[in-house]
Amino acid sequence: MSKPSRIKQLILSITEDVVKHPKDLTRYYMGALNISRVGANNYIQQLEKLGWIARSGPSTRPVFSPGYQRQISKLYEIKDLEEDLAWSKDFKPYFNLAPNVLNIVNHGFTEMLNNAIDHSAGGEVFVWARQTEQRFTLAISDNGVGIFAKIADALKLPDMRQALFELSKGKFTTDPSKHSGEGVFFTSRMFDWFEINANNLEFYHDKKLTEDILHEAKGIFPGGTLVFMSISLNSTRAAADIYAQFTNAPDDFDFSKTVVPMKLAQYGEEQLISRSQAKRLIARFDRFKKVVLNFDGVQEIGQAFADEIFRVYANQHPDVELIPENMTKQIENMWLRAVSPRR
Repeated sequence: MSKPSRIKQLILSITEDVVKHPKDLTRYYMGALNISRVGANNYIQQLEKLGWIARSGPSTRPVFSPGYQRQISKLYEIKDLEEDLAWSKDFKPYFNLAPNVLNIVNHGFTEMLNNAIDHSAGGEVFVWARQTEQRFTLAISDNGVGIFAKIADALKLPDMRQALFELSKGKFTTDPSKHSGEGVFFTSRMFDWFEINANNLEFYHDKKLTEDILHEAKGIFPGGTLVFMSISLNSTRAAADIYAQFTNAPDDFDFSKTVVPMKLAQYGEEQLISRSQAKRLIARFDRFKKVVLNFDGVQEIGQAFADEIFRVYANQHPDVELIPENMTKQIENMWLRAVSPRR
C-alpha cells in the first residue's frame, strides 16, 4: 500500500497548524518536517491554492489564517470526556459560521457526542468536522454496542429495526435520569442531512424528503455508531424554528407534538394489518399531546390495525390528538370506519 502524499498528511492538521502559527508557519514546517525554507514555502503555496490557507500582510512577512477549507479531527477516550469542552476548545475556534448555523452545529455536536459518552458503552469516540465553501459536515463515531442494539435491548424489541421507529417518534432515552430523549429527534431536523449507521442498519433524515428512511446496510458500519450530519453555510434555518414546529410556543415550550412516518413501521413487503403491529406503533404516544401519523408511502392498512389505533387507543387516551395525513383512499376508509360512532 502506497504512503499518503505529504500534502494529504498536512491537510489532516493544517487548520490547527495555521491558527497556532499565523506568523511563523514556514519556520514551523521547516522544523516539524525537517525541510528547507524553499520546501516549506512550496507546501504552503500548494495548500493555499487548495483553499486551506489564506494569506494577508506584506509578501516578506505574511500572516496566515485558515482558508475556506477547514478540517479538525480528534480521537477521544470516552472516560471523563466533556462534550462542551471538546466543542469550545477543540472545534469551535477553527470554524467560521453564521450565528444561526453555529448554534445548530453546537447543538448537534454536543448532543451527539454526549450520546456517545452516556450511551455507547464504548471506550473511544472519533470526531471529524469539515467546512468547505458551501457546507459544514460533522461525523461522530464510537466503538460501542450500537444505538439500535442498545434501544432494542432496553425496550425488549424483537427486531432492531423497531428501535429506529422509536427514535423517529422522539422522547425516547435509555437513561431518563440524564436525558429527555429529544436529542436525535431535534438534531436530525436542524441539519440538511442527518444519518446514523449502526448494527448493519442505516437511518437518515433529509430535509428535502417528507419522511425518515431506514435501510439495511450490512457490512458498512457493523460495530459502534456513526452519526453524520451536514448543513449549508447559507442556511437560514434556526434552532428555535425547529423547536417551534413541535411545541405550542410561545404558550407552551414542551415537546408536545411528533410526526410519525408510518412507512417505518413496515419491514420489507410487510403490510400494516394486525393489532400487535398497532400496539408496537402506539407505544409512548401518551407522552405527546398531538401525534401526526404520516401515511406517505403506505398504500393500505388492515381493519384491526386501524381499529386498535383510531378507536381503542383514541378512546383510552382522549388527551392525545391523532392526526392522519397523506392517506390513500383505502386508508381513509379504514380510518373513517374506525372513528365512526357504532350503532
